[in-house]
Amino acid sequence: MPVAEPLRRARAGTFGIFGINGFLLGMWVVHIPAIEDRTGISHSTLGSLLLLMAVGAIGGMQVSGPLADRFGSRRMVIVAGLALSVATLGPGLASTAWQLGLALLVFGFANGALDVSMNSQAVEVEQRYRRPIMSAFHALFSVGGVAGSLLGAATLAAGWAPLTALLVAGCIGVVTVAACSRRLMADRPRSRHDPAHAEKAHGRLSARVLALGGIAFVLMLSEGVANDWSTLQVKEHLGTSDSVAALAFGAFSVMMTVGRFTADRVSAALGPVAVVRYGTLIAALGMLLVLVSGLLPLTILGWALFGLGLSGCVPQIFTAAGNLGAGSAGTNMSRVVGLGYVGFLAGPATIGWITQVVPLTVAMVVPMVCVLVAATFAGAVRRT
Repeated sequence: MPVAEPLRRARAGTFGIFGINGFLLGMWVVHIPAIEDRTGISHSTLGSLLLLMAVGAIGGMQVSGPLADRFGSRRMVIVAGLALSVATLGPGLASTAWQLGLALLVFGFANGALDVSMNSQAVEVEQRYRRPIMSAFHALFSVGGVAGSLLGAATLAAGWAPLTALLVAGCIGVVTVAACSRRLMADRPRSRHDPAHAEKAHGRLSARVLALGGIAFVLMLSEGVANDWSTLQVKEHLGTSDSVAALAFGAFSVMMTVGRFTADRVSAALGPVAVVRYGTLIAALGMLLVLVSGLLPLTILGWALFGLGLSGCVPQIFTAAGNLGAGSAGTNMSRVVGLGYVGFLAGPATIGWITQVVPLTVAMVVPMVCVLVAATFAGAVRRT
């Protein structure tokens, strides 16, 4: 069935929002060392300040969900997108630890608000498309992150000050959000107190929200482990150089992006449960290779399979959360995304604590167990 042009425009606009979100985060990440030097803080202080960014993000998620239910996800996407673009300047302006902490708190809040609202908008578009398209949105987020990282690396190589580079990034963000805002779907404002959905939202669906949040927690915990520890695992376990070890994260990231571009077709053909169940089993196989392999090619293959397996899972969970209740879609999304984000933060820290007792490679049992747990409860994403 042909897709109406306004719906195609809405999809394109949502693609742009996901892409610019990844782009702005990528620009911030590559400038962390330069900003750390500029503010004169230690690694431990930076770690504490990054925790403030996480606290801000969780706060933004919990605020934006109910607001999206009340005023519509389109309005929240525009407000949060513009706020994030402006907040990108904050770290570049900071010259002391407390200024950087405040900047990261605001930056995290805006990013969390955009995360929930853009996923709510994506669910709106997907519902009207009447076929799975959520994974492709997340793929554009990954592409945006790569673009931001590359541009940030180029500006650093050219000797640009972090403030100049982040100012350019913020301007690109404002222009992109403004351009995409005309394409986003104008959803009807909904009240979380709609009596027609009150029982549905707060009754039997509460257990489903908890189940989806739990799956998001273990999957994003696993993703966070791969992001922060894959390179170190290869270097420590196989004794490689830094450049060779970086291939592990590269393989994981590439296959994560490739998988997100293909997961929608798999979901349309086999259903979301199959994407999560078989995807997590593929991820478990990849992590098993990482655990037992003493050869670099097999270890890199393991990390690649881990990324491929995880790639389509979280989008299915977000779609399921957004479809639970017509009057509480944003609120449900904020809860599930918030739990997932807590897992994303907890994973790397958990592995760090475990390595005080066992080698890093042995600690990779944790993400393997997590993906197997997700495979067991994959039925929670079944369409209703």
